[in-house]
Amino acid sequence: MQIKQAISYDDILLVPQYSDIETRAEIEIGVDLDKHNHFDLPIIASPMDTISGDKMAIAMNHNGGLAVLHRYNTIEKQSGLAASVIKLYGKTAAAAIGTTEEYLDRSTALYEAGVRILCIDVAHGHHVLVKNALHKLRNLFGDTVHIMAGNVATLEGFIDLATWGADSIRIGVGGGSICSTRIQTGHGIPTLESIIAIRMVKQNGRFENVKVIADGGLKSSGDIVKALACGADFAMVGSLLAGSDECPGEIIETRKGKFKTYRGMASKDAQLEWRGKTASLEGISTVVPHRGPVADVIAELARGIRSGLSYSGARSISELQEKAQFIIQSPAGQMESSTHILNR
Repeated sequence: MQIKQAISYDDILLVPQYSDIETRAEIEIGVDLDKHNHFDLPIIASPMDTISGDKMAIAMNHNGGLAVLHRYNTIEKQSGLAASVIKLYGKTAAAAIGTTEEYLDRSTALYEAGVRILCIDVAHGHHVLVKNALHKLRNLFGDTVHIMAGNVATLEGFIDLATWGADSIRIGVGGGSICSTRIQTGHGIPTLESIIAIRMVKQNGRFENVKVIADGGLKSSGDIVKALACGADFAMVGSLLAGSDECPGEIIETRKGKFKTYRGMASKDAQLEWRGKTASLEGISTVVPHRGPVADVIAELARGIRSGLSYSGARSISELQEKAQFIIQSPAGQMESSTHILNR
């Protein structure tokens, strides 16, 4: 048995290169999701019930990104939220669906509300139920919808979902900040390793129109830059937006400050609330500091991404992917890369 070593975000650094970029205003970080949908920011808010409701969807659209409305509510509630985003605000709406029970009814209601980006949202996307769902959704809607699917962690998973009809694929299993899949099940692959493997296939011209969405393990704008440089088209984030005003949930005031709830959808609290029972517990629930308007959070991430491109002398994400050079850093290098005065 051979065991392969896999790398994650903290294991690598991008090598600084000569740059003739005089101002970061020259840098374009927009990307096409497909021929109908362009976004000025390569960031998608995760379909979690403490991240992506209608307020987050509207805010992400206003600030150049996208949010996927979570599916942990009734069909009527989710389609109503989608309609409010589209009719009231004239914005693009994306919405999550599952693969069992009422997903076709949910998909139809969302489509009738104006949704044209559907996200098959399951933890283990390399699965027969996802295959069946992709086939049925294509038969139902044809090419009139963009279908996002996942999550997968292997090259085989990416190829299968792309072959089954996915337009974009979420890459990453077990890497989320409140996900315990790797602990509970022993399964997973560092997300960056998965993205690198997939890039090699796309560079050879296969599935070049299928978008890669890095999902899980992203702790900073620097990690997003690394994901993009290694071949991702978008970054899907939860914890980086958690605690902002637009996240669903009330502000919790304590003697230590203001907080908001942030939880994984496989956590005990989330499962009990949305389906009244628990299955495998592969997530946790916690609170995070209140962070104010999400526009401020997004602006900070965008500044970091543009700055990251400038260090490689790249004016666009595609140019970054062409020019990027990497090194693997030692544990001592990882320590040096951190704000290590805090460790003294």
